[in-house]
Amino acid sequence: MIGAGRTRTGRLVAALLAVAALVLTACGGSNDDDAPGEITIFAAASLQGSFDDLAHAFTDANSDYDVAPIVYDGSQSLASQIVEGADVDVIAFANESSLDPVTAAGLSGPGDVFATNTLQIAVAPGNPKHIASLADLANSDVTTVLCAPEVPCGSASQKLLTGAGVNVTPVSEETNVTSVVTRVSNGEADAGLVYATDVAASGGKLEGVTPPNADDATNRYPIVVPNDASSPEAAQAFRDFVLSAEGQKILRQYGFGPA
Repeated sequence: MIGAGRTRTGRLVAALLAVAALVLTACGGSNDDDAPGEITIFAAASLQGSFDDLAHAFTDANSDYDVAPIVYDGSQSLASQIVEGADVDVIAFANESSLDPVTAAGLSGPGDVFATNTLQIAVAPGNPKHIASLADLANSDVTTVLCAPEVPCGSASQKLLTGAGVNVTPVSEETNVTSVVTRVSNGEADAGLVYATDVAASGGKLEGVTPPNADDATNRYPIVVPNDASSPEAAQAFRDFVLSAEGQKILRQYGFGPA
């Protein structure tokens, strides 16, 4: 009987320990849920260098937060992915109208403009075709590549060309500005309309010719934390960092203009 009592006591102790472990695990799980988590960012292709640096500077200053590898693409493509249900904590696009599908779907507000950018004619080093103006892009011996009209760099390109009264038949229309940069850099086209920041970031692979009416097609870049962000506190902290003096300094280093 004494042995049976001890057995029952041992079982009771074991059961109590198991319950305590479950309670501790539950508490631990709650703390994990409260952790900032990893920030997922969707950003326009033209932001790649600057946002990589912003992410590094942000995590250096905020060790509690982490940034996942940033998803870069044309703003229109990213907007479609978000509307279709892609998980994202921070959205940064190359113009305000690209955010319209996201806001129309009730997924975010209009955001805040954090930078501006203008276009240049990108040419090979030394400008072998002696391109000096938008009108030169219409010459029969000049091959030009543009962004597709539905993406921000394409919309701005069409505005510049129309304003200058120039009609250009491009050899291709790309879905993001990075593809235009690549084609001109690789010698697949003589010229392309890209952002001034892309020319600056090319490391000497491109030269830029600024059209006289470049300021007529200035792109305003919005940033926003979507309504269903999985890490809203962390996302808001990153958004605030981009808008801060330190964040703005990094953007200026990449050639972006003030909001």
